[in-house]
Amino acid sequence: MAEQRQRALSTSGEALYKLLGLEKGASHEEIKKCYRKLALKYHPDKNPNNPEAAEKFKEINNAHATLSDVSKRNIYDQYGSLGLYIAEQFGEENVNTYFMLSSWWAKGLFAFCGLLTGCYFCCCLCCCFNCCCGKCKPKPPVEEEEFCMSPEDLEEQIKTDMERGTHYCGDADILFSTHILILSFS
Repeated sequence: MAEQRQRALSTSGEALYKLLGLEKGASHEEIKKCYRKLALKYHPDKNPNNPEAAEKFKEINNAHATLSDVSKRNIYDQYGSLGLYIAEQFGEENVNTYFMLSSWWAKGLFAFCGLLTGCYFCCCLCCCFNCCCGKCKPKPPVEEEEFCMSPEDLEEQIKTDMERGTHYCGDADILFSTHILILSFS
């Protein structure tokens, strides 16, 4: 089977209308009428030995599915097939954000802020997304070694702590240290 050429994504939003033989902005009824006419003409049952007709039928179905869905049609009319691809990858609600962030002024603002602060990704990714290049990455905490103490040794430790000024509250299982600070004024 011959390899098919990958179609380039466009931002014009006209190819699906041309495929159905319509002008951009056609009504839902016009789209439906042209789809039915072309679907009958290129249906695989009417053209059993013609693989090109089957391919054309798939393209017509895809065009109809896109143009008959209101949200997909709005995205296609505004951003073309690239907008549909972005909607498929990131969700329909993120299409406007993608195109806004890929505009020339957003790129310029990003470059300006990066030059102004000297920070493009290192600090921003560290602070905002917990992803770091290593320059600003904090050192991991040192894990304390676990140790076991026998009850006799624990009792001995409590006695020595009490002699040094550390008080033990048995009810709350908390050790309190008392430190005396002597200030001398001359």
